[in-house]
Amino acid sequence: MPNRKSLSDIRATILKPAMTSQFMVYVDFPTKVKDYMKASPRNLTDPQGGVLRGGLNLACTEASLPGSSLATLELTGDRTGVTERHVHRRMFDDRIDLTFYVDADNYLPIRAFEFWKEYITGGNTTTELAAADHFYRMKYPDDYITGAGGETGGGGGELRVVKFERDFDGSFKGNSGVVNGSQNGLTYNFVRTFPIAVASMPISYEASSLLKCTVSMSYIRYFISNRLGDSDSNPAPTSSSQTPPLNKEKNSNEYYNNFGDNSQNATNFSDFLNGSNLSIYGESIA
Repeated sequence: MPNRKSLSDIRATILKPAMTSQFMVYVDFPTKVKDYMKASPRNLTDPQGGVLRGGLNLACTEASLPGSSLATLELTGDRTGVTERHVHRRMFDDRIDLTFYVDADNYLPIRAFEFWKEYITGGNTTTELAAADHFYRMKYPDDYITGAGGETGGGGGELRVVKFERDFDGSFKGNSGVVNGSQNGLTYNFVRTFPIAVASMPISYEASSLLKCTVSMSYIRYFISNRLGDSDSNPAPTSSSQTPPLNKEKNSNEYYNNFGDNSQNATNFSDFLNGSNLSIYGESIA
């Protein structure tokens, strides 16, 4: 029956919705694909982009949390007048689309995924790509398919989509640990992944807009884990050197980016609104 709800109950249930703009994608290439990218004449010495080893990851502007469905068998004869359905298979989406901003220095997303596909189809191992008699000879799948969260079953690397919220403070504890036990999040781990398509990118002399590269990644299944471990983070710090929570250490000399909320350096929220008492790296900028 209906009952009275307190304001704290309402705040905890319907006034804290998950937002679509807080997420992070982690793409780590298989080992042999990395070696192929680094070799001449491709010379893509840092396939991840060089920004905390995650420039490519930071450039991902759009992704999707995958879905799945259950395939069922229909039974009509076991019980009179009753139709039953029993599950016989779990069906996964066949791909995930990732959209990246393209940087003007290296065109990193375009080059990285085109080289990945080039390696899959044999590259220029025997003939030059421009040669009239060039042919394709596909690589063995385990050489170009990523693993799953560090597990075996691929050529190394991984693909993960991490969903978190604005209260995430960025205090990573390393690859195998959790970030902050009091903060919730989901990590989607994709198993046996590789690119199957790079969408065409129109360019024009009309009004300029940001160039984006959309890549379709194939996978056989995914699984969800509760950890928020970051493959781009530093090794796990000791318990005495954990990163302090935001707004707890006003004299801290560190500045943290919590993906869109930069109010952590204000003494209080009103100071943030009027621009007073702001500091970066411990120095006042008011």
